[in-house]
Amino acid sequence: MLRNDNLYELPQNLPVPVDDGATNHLLGLQIPSIPLMSTAGIIVDLASISGRTVLYCYPLTGRPDADLPKGWNEIVGARGCTPQACAFRDYYQELQELDAGCFGLSVQSTEYQQEALRRLHLPFELLSDSKLMFAKALRLPTFEVESMILIKRLTLIVGNGCIEKVFYPVFPPDRNAEQVIEWLAQNPPDR
Repeated sequence: MLRNDNLYELPQNLPVPVDDGATNHLLGLQIPSIPLMSTAGIIVDLASISGRTVLYCYPLTGRPDADLPKGWNEIVGARGCTPQACAFRDYYQELQELDAGCFGLSVQSTEYQQEALRRLHLPFELLSDSKLMFAKALRLPTFEVESMILIKRLTLIVGNGCIEKVFYPVFPPDRNAEQVIEWLAQNPPDR
């Protein structure tokens, strides 16, 4: 296990992910109707949300009181969940001004995610796909570490239940929110 001294900053020399084509099938797909527990204690069905929604999927939010999996910094695309979440937090007002909702999604339990939500002061909900039902239904790319199957980092722009844009690979993760804001501003929804 690797003790993470600073979850909020990206280390230098992280391996840069390359597009392996694992999300090529997603553009234009309808989101499946799958109930996901949110950190607000409610069930969210992304397929039933009208308007635009940003869904950033991430592997694992680190915790200050726990070690990261062994070799975490060397796993391509693994490191950076906290900086990514903080960036979406910091750009949340801009997302709202662009009429876009926002959710984070990972396989961690709702209880695990609630700690991150409180600690990072996130103004949006995190969704738990702990049984990988959403990831399997959409055939999202995953990887395995220490007997955990985790979702690779990607961001979807969903409009009325249909995937309009896929950001994959996402690197550096702390710049993803800016990229999303830029895309949303340049691609207003059809009214």
